Amino acid sequence: MTVAQGTTNHQVRLAARPTGLPKPSDWQFTEEALAEPGAGEFLVKTLMLSLDPAMRGWMNEGKSYIAPVGLGEVMRAGGIGKVIASQHPDFPVGTIVNGGLGVQEYLLVGRDNFKTVGPQRVDLNLAPAQKWLNPLGMPGMTAYFGLLDVGLPKPGETVVVSGAAGAVGQTVGQIAKIKGCRVVGIAGGAAKCEFVVRELGFDACIDYKHQPLKDGLKEHCPKGVDIYFDNVGGEILDTVLTRITRGARIIICGAISQYNNTTAIKGPSNYLSLLVNRARMEGIVVFDNAARFPEAIGAIAAWMKEGRFVSREDIVDGLAEFPDALLKLFNGENFGKLILRVAEG
Repeated sequence: MTVAQGTTNHQVRLAARPTGLPKPSDWQFTEEALAEPGAGEFLVKTLMLSLDPAMRGWMNEGKSYIAPVGLGEVMRAGGIGKVIASQHPDFPVGTIVNGGLGVQEYLLVGRDNFKTVGPQRVDLNLAPAQKWLNPLGMPGMTAYFGLLDVGLPKPGETVVVSGAAGAVGQTVGQIAKIKGCRVVGIAGGAAKCEFVVRELGFDACIDYKHQPLKDGLKEHCPKGVDIYFDNVGGEILDTVLTRITRGARIIICGAISQYNNTTAIKGPSNYLSLLVNRARMEGIVVFDNAARFPEAIGAIAAWMKEGRFVSREDIVDGLAEFPDALLKLFNGENFGKLILRVAEG
Protein backbone atom coordinates (compact mmCIF):
# COMPACT_ATOMS: atom_id res chain seq x y z
CA MET A 1 0.00 0.00 0.00
CA THR A 2 1.31 3.47 -0.87
CA VAL A 3 0.49 6.86 0.56
CA ALA A 4 -1.96 8.83 -1.54
CA GLN A 5 -0.31 11.79 -3.23
CA GLY A 6 -1.11 15.04 -1.44
CA THR A 7 -2.08 13.39 1.86
CA THR A 8 -1.53 15.89 4.67
CA ASN A 9 -0.53 15.23 8.27
CA HIS A 10 -2.18 17.61 10.72
CA GLN A 11 -0.27 18.17 13.97
CA VAL A 12 -0.45 20.00 17.29
CA ARG A 13 2.85 21.54 18.42
CA LEU A 14 3.89 23.21 21.68
CA ALA A 15 4.17 26.92 20.87
CA ALA A 16 4.89 28.26 24.37
CA ARG A 17 5.47 26.96 27.87
CA PRO A 18 2.23 27.43 29.81
CA THR A 19 1.89 29.44 32.98
CA GLY A 20 -0.91 27.82 34.92
CA LEU A 21 -3.49 26.06 32.78
CA PRO A 22 -2.53 25.69 29.10
CA LYS A 23 -4.28 28.28 26.92
CA PRO A 24 -4.99 28.32 23.16
CA SER A 25 -1.91 30.42 22.37
CA ASP A 26 0.32 27.70 23.87
CA TRP A 27 -0.51 25.49 20.87
CA GLN A 28 0.20 25.70 17.17
CA PHE A 29 -1.73 23.69 14.57
CA THR A 30 0.51 22.75 11.66
CA GLU A 31 0.42 20.48 8.64
CA GLU A 32 2.95 18.75 6.44
CA ALA A 33 2.90 16.45 3.45
CA LEU A 34 3.46 12.74 4.03
CA ALA A 35 6.37 10.86 2.55
CA GLU A 36 6.45 7.23 1.47
CA PRO A 37 8.20 4.87 3.92
CA GLY A 38 11.74 3.96 2.91
CA ALA A 39 13.56 0.72 3.62
CA GLY A 40 12.94 -0.41 7.19
CA GLU A 41 10.29 2.26 7.78
CA PHE A 42 6.52 2.16 8.22
CA LEU A 43 3.75 4.76 8.35
CA VAL A 44 1.24 4.75 11.21
CA LYS A 45 -2.21 6.35 11.06
CA THR A 46 -3.22 7.56 14.53
CA LEU A 47 -6.51 6.13 15.76
CA MET A 48 -6.60 7.17 19.42
CA LEU A 49 -4.39 9.22 21.74
CA SER A 50 -4.04 8.97 25.49
CA LEU A 51 -4.55 12.26 27.36
CA ASP A 52 -2.79 12.12 30.72
CA PRO A 53 -2.05 14.53 33.60
CA ALA A 54 1.68 13.88 33.07
CA MET A 55 1.43 15.80 29.80
CA ARG A 56 1.25 19.05 31.77
CA GLY A 57 4.63 18.30 33.35
CA TRP A 58 6.17 17.49 29.97
CA MET A 59 5.43 21.06 28.86
CA ASN A 60 7.61 22.56 31.60
CA GLU A 61 11.29 23.26 31.19
CA GLY A 62 13.48 21.67 33.85
CA LYS A 63 14.84 18.38 35.10
CA SER A 64 12.39 15.51 35.34
CA TYR A 65 12.19 11.79 34.66
CA ILE A 66 11.83 12.57 30.95
CA ALA A 67 13.03 15.47 28.78
CA PRO A 68 10.49 18.26 28.27
CA VAL A 69 8.74 18.69 24.95
CA GLY A 70 10.73 21.25 22.98
CA LEU A 71 9.12 24.44 21.74
CA GLY A 72 7.93 23.86 18.19
CA GLU A 73 7.85 20.09 18.61
CA VAL A 74 4.79 17.91 18.14
CA MET A 75 3.20 17.44 21.55
CA ARG A 76 4.17 14.13 23.11
CA ALA A 77 1.39 11.57 23.56
CA GLY A 78 0.98 7.84 23.61
CA GLY A 79 -1.51 6.35 21.22
CA ILE A 80 -2.92 3.49 19.21
CA GLY A 81 -2.43 3.48 15.45
CA LYS A 82 -2.65 1.36 12.33
CA VAL A 83 0.19 0.70 9.89
CA ILE A 84 -1.00 1.91 6.48
CA ALA A 85 2.24 1.64 4.47
CA SER A 86 5.33 -0.37 5.31
CA GLN A 87 8.77 -1.51 4.28
CA HIS A 88 9.44 -3.13 7.66
CA PRO A 89 9.05 -6.93 7.89
CA ASP A 90 7.85 -6.88 11.51
CA PHE A 91 5.17 -4.23 10.95
CA PRO A 92 3.18 -5.10 7.82
CA VAL A 93 0.22 -3.08 6.60
CA GLY A 94 -2.77 -3.56 8.89
CA THR A 95 -0.72 -4.04 12.08
CA ILE A 96 -2.13 -2.23 15.13
CA VAL A 97 0.55 -0.62 17.30
CA ASN A 98 0.80 1.16 20.64
CA GLY A 99 3.51 3.78 21.09
CA GLY A 100 4.55 7.41 21.33
CA LEU A 101 2.72 8.68 18.29
CA GLY A 102 2.41 12.32 19.31
CA VAL A 103 -0.58 14.61 18.81
CA GLN A 104 -0.85 14.21 15.04
CA GLU A 105 -2.67 12.20 12.41
CA TYR A 106 0.29 10.18 11.10
CA LEU A 107 3.81 9.19 12.13
CA LEU A 108 6.61 7.81 9.98
CA VAL A 109 8.56 5.32 12.09
CA GLY A 110 12.14 4.51 11.12
CA ARG A 111 15.66 4.14 12.44
CA ASP A 112 15.83 7.71 13.79
CA ASN A 113 12.79 7.47 16.05
CA PHE A 114 12.05 3.76 16.53
CA LYS A 115 13.37 3.66 20.10
CA THR A 116 11.63 6.91 20.99
CA VAL A 117 8.28 5.74 19.64
CA GLY A 118 8.68 2.30 21.18
CA PRO A 119 6.03 0.72 18.95
CA GLN A 120 4.51 -2.49 20.27
CA ARG A 121 2.13 -4.74 18.36
CA VAL A 122 -1.38 -4.78 19.80
CA ASP A 123 -3.81 -7.70 19.68
CA LEU A 124 -7.35 -6.33 19.34
CA ASN A 125 -8.66 -9.86 19.87
CA LEU A 126 -7.48 -9.53 23.46
CA ALA A 127 -9.21 -6.18 24.06
CA PRO A 128 -10.58 -3.19 22.08
CA ALA A 129 -8.22 -0.36 21.16
CA GLN A 130 -9.29 1.97 23.98
CA LYS A 131 -8.45 -0.68 26.59
CA TRP A 132 -4.86 -0.63 25.33
CA LEU A 133 -4.70 3.03 26.42
CA ASN A 134 -6.24 2.30 29.82
CA PRO A 135 -5.88 -0.96 31.78
CA LEU A 136 -3.56 -2.56 29.21
CA GLY A 137 -1.67 0.69 28.60
CA MET A 138 0.38 3.11 30.68
CA PRO A 139 -2.31 3.76 33.33
CA GLY A 140 -2.76 0.05 33.96
CA MET A 141 0.99 -0.55 34.05
CA THR A 142 1.43 2.33 36.50
CA ALA A 143 -1.29 0.97 38.76
CA TYR A 144 -0.05 -2.62 38.63
CA PHE A 145 3.61 -1.97 39.42
CA GLY A 146 2.95 0.94 41.77
CA LEU A 147 0.54 -1.01 43.93
CA LEU A 148 2.20 -4.42 43.83
CA ASP A 149 5.90 -3.50 43.83
CA VAL A 150 5.80 -0.37 45.98
CA GLY A 151 2.61 -0.83 47.98
CA LEU A 152 3.15 -4.55 48.69
CA PRO A 153 -0.51 -5.14 49.61
CA LYS A 154 -1.46 -7.89 52.04
CA PRO A 155 -4.95 -9.43 52.46
CA GLY A 156 -7.02 -7.50 54.97
CA GLU A 157 -5.09 -4.25 54.66
CA THR A 158 -6.86 -0.96 53.96
CA VAL A 159 -5.93 0.72 50.68
CA VAL A 160 -6.97 4.31 49.92
CA VAL A 161 -6.84 5.60 46.34
CA SER A 162 -7.25 9.23 45.29
CA GLY A 163 -8.51 10.01 41.81
CA ALA A 164 -10.37 6.73 42.19
CA ALA A 165 -12.56 7.13 39.10
CA GLY A 166 -9.62 8.07 36.89
CA ALA A 167 -7.50 5.84 34.69
CA VAL A 168 -4.89 4.80 37.25
CA GLY A 169 -7.18 4.91 40.26
CA GLN A 170 -9.80 2.55 38.90
CA THR A 171 -7.16 -0.07 38.15
CA VAL A 172 -5.38 0.30 41.51
CA GLY A 173 -8.60 -0.25 43.43
CA GLN A 174 -9.65 -3.32 41.50
CA ILE A 175 -6.24 -4.97 41.80
CA ALA A 176 -6.25 -4.23 45.52
CA LYS A 177 -9.65 -5.94 45.83
CA ILE A 178 -8.36 -8.94 43.87
CA LYS A 179 -5.48 -9.11 46.36
CA GLY A 180 -7.91 -9.25 49.28
CA CYS A 181 -7.69 -5.69 50.56
CA ARG A 182 -10.34 -3.30 51.82
CA VAL A 183 -10.41 -0.43 49.31
CA VAL A 184 -11.61 3.12 49.86
CA GLY A 185 -11.65 5.58 46.98
CA ILE A 186 -11.53 9.37 46.97
CA ALA A 187 -13.35 11.09 44.10
CA GLY A 188 -15.18 14.31 43.31
CA GLY A 189 -18.94 14.05 42.87
CA ALA A 190 -21.73 11.61 43.65
CA ALA A 191 -21.76 10.04 40.16
CA LYS A 192 -18.07 9.18 40.29
CA CYS A 193 -18.35 7.75 43.79
CA GLU A 194 -21.33 5.64 42.77
CA PHE A 195 -19.36 4.28 39.81
CA VAL A 196 -16.38 3.49 42.02
CA VAL A 197 -18.46 1.48 44.47
CA ARG A 198 -21.12 -0.12 42.26
CA GLU A 199 -19.15 -0.86 39.11
CA LEU A 200 -15.53 -1.06 40.27
CA GLY A 201 -16.34 -2.84 43.52
CA PHE A 202 -14.59 -0.54 46.00
CA ASP A 203 -15.79 -0.94 49.58
CA ALA A 204 -16.46 2.79 49.92
CA CYS A 205 -15.79 6.10 48.22
CA ILE A 206 -15.41 9.51 49.84
CA ASP A 207 -16.83 12.44 47.89
CA TYR A 208 -14.35 15.14 48.89
CA LYS A 209 -16.53 17.81 47.29
CA HIS A 210 -19.41 17.16 49.69
CA GLN A 211 -17.78 15.74 52.83
CA PRO A 212 -14.66 16.71 54.75
CA LEU A 213 -12.05 14.14 53.81
CA LYS A 214 -10.91 13.69 57.40
CA ASP A 215 -14.46 12.70 58.40
CA GLY A 216 -14.73 10.24 55.52
CA LEU A 217 -11.40 8.63 56.37
CA LYS A 218 -12.40 8.31 60.01
CA GLU A 219 -15.67 6.66 58.99
CA HIS A 220 -14.39 4.29 56.32
CA CYS A 221 -10.87 3.61 57.61
CA PRO A 222 -11.45 3.18 61.36
CA LYS A 223 -8.19 1.22 61.77
CA GLY A 224 -6.18 3.62 59.65
CA VAL A 225 -4.68 3.54 56.15
CA ASP A 226 -2.10 0.86 55.39
CA ILE A 227 -1.50 1.85 51.76
CA TYR A 228 -2.23 5.16 50.07
CA PHE A 229 -1.95 5.47 46.31
CA ASP A 230 -1.70 9.19 45.62
CA ASN A 231 -2.69 10.68 42.28
CA VAL A 232 -3.50 14.22 43.39
CA GLY A 233 -1.08 15.53 46.05
CA GLY A 234 -1.80 18.75 47.94
CA GLU A 235 -4.29 18.88 50.80
CA ILE A 236 -5.62 15.39 50.13
CA LEU A 237 -2.17 13.88 50.62
CA ASP A 238 -1.72 15.92 53.79
CA THR A 239 -5.02 14.71 55.21
CA VAL A 240 -4.40 11.04 54.44
CA LEU A 241 -1.00 11.24 56.15
CA THR A 242 -2.80 11.97 59.42
CA ARG A 243 -4.51 8.55 59.21
CA ILE A 244 -1.68 6.20 58.20
CA THR A 245 -0.79 3.12 60.23
CA ARG A 246 2.60 1.95 61.45
CA GLY A 247 4.58 0.65 58.49
CA ALA A 248 2.24 2.27 55.95
CA ARG A 249 3.30 2.61 52.33
CA ILE A 250 2.49 5.75 50.32
CA ILE A 251 2.87 5.52 46.55
CA ILE A 252 3.42 8.87 44.82
CA CYS A 253 2.09 8.50 41.29
CA GLY A 254 1.06 12.05 40.51
CA ALA A 255 -0.05 15.38 41.91
CA ILE A 256 -2.67 16.71 39.53
CA SER A 257 -3.80 19.32 42.06
CA GLN A 258 -0.36 20.96 41.74
CA TYR A 259 0.47 20.77 38.04
CA ASN A 260 -0.95 24.15 37.07
CA ASN A 261 0.30 26.09 40.08
CA THR A 262 1.79 29.49 39.32
CA THR A 263 3.61 29.33 42.68
CA ALA A 264 5.81 26.65 44.20
CA ILE A 265 4.37 23.14 44.49
CA LYS A 266 2.89 22.51 47.92
CA GLY A 267 4.70 19.67 49.65
CA PRO A 268 3.28 17.55 52.48
CA SER A 269 3.23 19.49 55.74
CA ASN A 270 2.36 16.30 57.66
CA TYR A 271 5.45 14.41 56.50
CA LEU A 272 6.56 13.76 60.10
CA SER A 273 3.75 11.21 60.23
CA LEU A 274 6.11 9.06 58.14
CA LEU A 275 8.65 9.20 60.96
CA VAL A 276 6.19 8.58 63.76
CA ASN A 277 4.63 5.62 61.94
CA ARG A 278 7.88 4.24 60.46
CA ALA A 279 6.13 4.62 57.10
CA ARG A 280 7.55 4.85 53.59
CA MET A 281 6.76 7.20 50.70
CA GLU A 282 8.04 6.24 47.26
CA GLY A 283 7.49 7.45 43.72
CA ILE A 284 6.51 5.31 40.72
CA VAL A 285 7.61 6.05 37.15
CA VAL A 286 6.03 3.51 34.85
CA PHE A 287 8.86 3.46 32.28
CA ASP A 288 11.16 1.85 34.86
CA ASN A 289 9.12 -1.34 34.49
CA ALA A 290 8.94 -1.47 30.67
CA ALA A 291 10.63 -4.88 30.48
CA ARG A 292 7.88 -6.35 32.64
CA PHE A 293 4.88 -4.86 30.82
CA PRO A 294 3.92 -8.27 29.34
CA GLU A 295 3.54 -9.62 32.88
CA ALA A 296 1.08 -6.89 33.84
CA ILE A 297 -0.81 -7.03 30.52
CA GLY A 298 -1.21 -10.78 30.89
CA ALA A 299 -2.51 -10.52 34.45
CA ILE A 300 -4.98 -7.69 33.80
CA ALA A 301 -6.23 -9.24 30.54
CA ALA A 302 -6.89 -12.50 32.40
CA TRP A 303 -8.87 -10.67 35.09
CA MET A 304 -10.87 -8.91 32.38
CA LYS A 305 -11.66 -12.24 30.70
CA GLU A 306 -12.75 -13.71 34.04
CA GLY A 307 -15.13 -10.79 34.61
CA ARG A 308 -13.21 -9.61 37.67
CA PHE A 309 -12.06 -6.33 36.14
CA VAL A 310 -13.83 -3.50 34.29
CA SER A 311 -12.79 -0.09 33.02
CA ARG A 312 -14.34 3.10 31.78
CA GLU A 313 -13.09 5.43 29.07
CA ASP A 314 -14.12 9.03 28.30
CA ILE A 315 -13.63 9.52 24.54
CA VAL A 316 -13.49 12.91 22.80
CA ASP A 317 -13.51 13.03 18.98
CA GLY A 318 -11.28 15.09 16.72
CA LEU A 319 -7.66 16.28 16.70
CA ALA A 320 -8.86 19.89 16.74
CA GLU A 321 -10.44 19.26 20.15
CA PHE A 322 -7.09 18.46 21.79
CA PRO A 323 -6.54 21.77 23.66
CA ASP A 324 -10.02 21.76 25.22
CA ALA A 325 -10.03 18.02 25.83
CA LEU A 326 -6.76 18.20 27.75
CA LEU A 327 -8.24 20.76 30.13
CA LYS A 328 -10.91 18.27 31.17
CA LEU A 329 -8.23 16.49 33.18
CA PHE A 330 -7.58 19.51 35.35
CA ASN A 331 -11.14 20.66 36.02
CA GLY A 332 -12.46 17.19 36.84
CA GLU A 333 -14.74 16.93 33.80
CA ASN A 334 -13.43 13.60 32.54
CA PHE A 335 -15.14 10.46 33.82
CA GLY A 336 -12.73 7.58 33.39
CA LYS A 337 -9.66 7.39 31.18
CA LEU A 338 -9.56 10.40 28.86
CA ILE A 339 -8.92 9.48 25.21
CA LEU A 340 -8.86 11.57 22.04
CA ARG A 341 -10.16 9.68 19.00
CA VAL A 342 -8.35 10.96 15.92
CA ALA A 343 -9.68 8.55 13.31
CA GLU A 344 -11.76 5.42 12.97
CA GLY A 345 -9.90 2.12 12.61
